[in-house]
Amino acid sequence: MSRARCHLRTALFLAAVSPRGATTGVAARRGLSAWPAPQEPGMEYQDAVRTLNTLQTNANYLEQVKRQRGDPQTQLEAMELYLARSGLQVEDLDQLNIIHITGTKGKGSTCAFTERILRNYGLKTGFFSSPHLVQVRERIRINGQPISPELFTKHFWRLYNRLEETKGDSSCVSMPGYFRFLTLMAFHVFLQEKVDLAVMEVGIGGAYDCTNIIRKPVVCGVSSLGIDHTGLLGETMEKIAWQKGGIFKCGVPAFTVLQPDGPLAVLRDRAQQISCPLYLCPPLEALEEGGPPLTLGLEGEHQQSNATLALQLARCWLQRKDHQGIGELKVSRPSLLGQLPLAPVFQPTSHMRHGLRDTEWLGRTQLLRRGPLTWYLDGAHTTGSMQACVRWFRQALHRRERPGSGSEVRVLLFNSTGDRDSAALLKLLQPCQFDYAVFCPNLTEMSSMDNADQQNFTVTLDQVLLRCLTHQQHWSRLREEQASPDLWSTPTPEPGGPASLLVVPHPPHSTSSLVFSCISHALQWISQGRDPVFQLPSPPRGLLAHPVASSGAIILQEAAAIHVLVTGSLHLVGGVLKLLEPSLSQ
Repeated sequence: MSRARCHLRTALFLAAVSPRGATTGVAARRGLSAWPAPQEPGMEYQDAVRTLNTLQTNANYLEQVKRQRGDPQTQLEAMELYLARSGLQVEDLDQLNIIHITGTKGKGSTCAFTERILRNYGLKTGFFSSPHLVQVRERIRINGQPISPELFTKHFWRLYNRLEETKGDSSCVSMPGYFRFLTLMAFHVFLQEKVDLAVMEVGIGGAYDCTNIIRKPVVCGVSSLGIDHTGLLGETMEKIAWQKGGIFKCGVPAFTVLQPDGPLAVLRDRAQQISCPLYLCPPLEALEEGGPPLTLGLEGEHQQSNATLALQLARCWLQRKDHQGIGELKVSRPSLLGQLPLAPVFQPTSHMRHGLRDTEWLGRTQLLRRGPLTWYLDGAHTTGSMQACVRWFRQALHRRERPGSGSEVRVLLFNSTGDRDSAALLKLLQPCQFDYAVFCPNLTEMSSMDNADQQNFTVTLDQVLLRCLTHQQHWSRLREEQASPDLWSTPTPEPGGPASLLVVPHPPHSTSSLVFSCISHALQWISQGRDPVFQLPSPPRGLLAHPVASSGAIILQEAAAIHVLVTGSLHLVGGVLKLLEPSLSQ
């Protein structure tokens, strides 16, 4: 048996594994992931989610989208058919006041800021986002709160049964995919709940995205653009910008933040082609002039562009709906880059200020301080968002209270999925000077059958474990490239902090990385029973079998402070939150 196979078997049986000898050429074994056994639909929430999970055809759906990328109309026509079968027409969606937001970085945070601002005006808000962190009902919110399990269950079975009843002959696809189904469900919920407005986050795409069935949004927004989902959107920033600009509608105002020249020109051209007024948001500091500084509920400098976009979107909606108190206009500035007119510069109202301050968006630049452990949670998964994550993490470390005595340990918990370049993401994390790097799949436990919200049938267990081994190989290779006397003697300094907080020096060819088979086992090793909330029974057999795990456990047990950055995947962050914050599962 090859050494790589041995490592995989070890990971399967809960042990930490070494990167030595692992090869990417090992074929994954089949059959470890099983679809749930068919059962009669019940009225329990978990039954509804298990049935929803049978629609996880994302891989096949994305392949289909790639083939039809040049004809987005085909995608929208298919969505219109599903909408009609569900009992709605496109015209029915015109009743909803929708703020439509796309981008590759920060669109979820922008949605959260926008929704919180408008809720401060006493409006009843709907909010559709993706992905969820702990429970799928997080994707559909009313007044900032995930819809209740009862409401989710009621709407799910009503929609599911309608689609089953109208599937027609065998040539008609009976059910939409996972994300399409939830989009349809969100429309039904928002209409029945009679929300004043709905903030909707666009999925991966733009032009061909199923949310783009919306014909008359009130206003559109484009957050920061970066390289992501290149197989689907295109390999250049310009191609990605073309896709994202596909949500623009004739006569509907749109706003974007500062982008590189090429993508900004593409957005401008797309807007001009359909007579869409497109504006460039001024920097946040321009709105602060003459007033107190704006406080953001989400940490990180990169949240400033999301906040300024949210302010413009909220003000535009309030202005169009003739609400009072939309902010006093200042002297407008001239046009900026790309021949785009500058959006209004105004004095934010108290409602706007409080909305920005009170915004919560779990899993994005989130801190949990628990005893000697501080968990830093950020779902960064693109190069741009990872750079922002690293800046935030290092600045947060600089602001921390240092223990009077004892050592500090830094731990990275990482995973990356899909077609993302994990080697590039891990390289960006090198300046953080982690003492240990831990890799695991986005599985809270070895078996997720008891928790339908965490099930994923698009990949097998072998596939995700082999990917974790690949992450570990990349990390070890990067460590070896750094392991020269000059580099170790003069490590990259961090702003305002000591040159290095390494607990022990790492010899040139050693590794301090581990792979665990699930998030639970990774957290057990990292926390060593010192987190006052995350307390599980004794570690599984073999958890400390590897020398790095054994010696590292002693260091973690004796450390005065442990700083853990969880990043690379929002699904990983969601699994960690599920275990660290049990109340989120209630």
